[in-house]
Amino acid sequence: MTDAAYLLVHDDREYLLEPGEEFGTDLGVLEVPEDVADGDTVETHLGTAFEVRELRGPDLFNHLERTGAPMMPRDVGLVMGHTGASGGDRVLDAGTGTGILAAYLGRAGADVTSYEVDDEFADVARANMATAGVADRVEVRTGDITEELDALADGDPFDALTLDTGDAPAVVERADEVLASGGCLAVYSPFVEGTRDAVLAAREAGLDGIETLETIQREMDFSDRGSRPSTAGVGHTGYLVFARAP
Repeated sequence: MTDAAYLLVHDDREYLLEPGEEFGTDLGVLEVPEDVADGDTVETHLGTAFEVRELRGPDLFNHLERTGAPMMPRDVGLVMGHTGASGGDRVLDAGTGTGILAAYLGRAGADVTSYEVDDEFADVARANMATAGVADRVEVRTGDITEELDALADGDPFDALTLDTGDAPAVVERADEVLASGGCLAVYSPFVEGTRDAVLAAREAGLDGIETLETIQREMDFSDRGSRPSTAGVGHTGYLVFARAP
């Protein structure tokens, strides 16, 4: 896998740039060599040195072009852990959005077919997959997955189904038709109502091991006075439903 872009880092400055790109900053103009590689040092015309780094998962979240609120890394981690998606797996995804989850899945080696109903969002996601170096493993299709289920059910089964859409319950109802035996389902929703509907649909579909989690995360504060959880608000992001095909 070769990233189409690299991070150029100097202290707290990070720029996502492609080989051959020229970028102006207050520290000088960066000219990225065509043959740039991880570990290289690139200097601006004023002599400021930037370290070249390969992209990692957190970098994708921080720097890919956004078309809305992307799935948070904590949620992506749970999806990756509960589905176990890895090299050679076929994943059916819907609600591509920015494509953070699809990129993570592709970088884990899975072959991903992702559906996005918004034409402009889909175009941005395709560009993001190229930047992340997974354009050969992640196919972003423009369309509504609920209208493609018959055709998808007639094809080869998928090892995982990941959904981040308002109509996820309608897809979950037919999850057993597109998933291989033992295949994993993951549904993300920011709202309880959508989560409940997804659980009920999973039960109706006869899926196994149905489990629902709320993702909450708190930072820790460390000072001379002592250590405790941050007094900032509890970090709720959403709900995740997991299940497996019988």
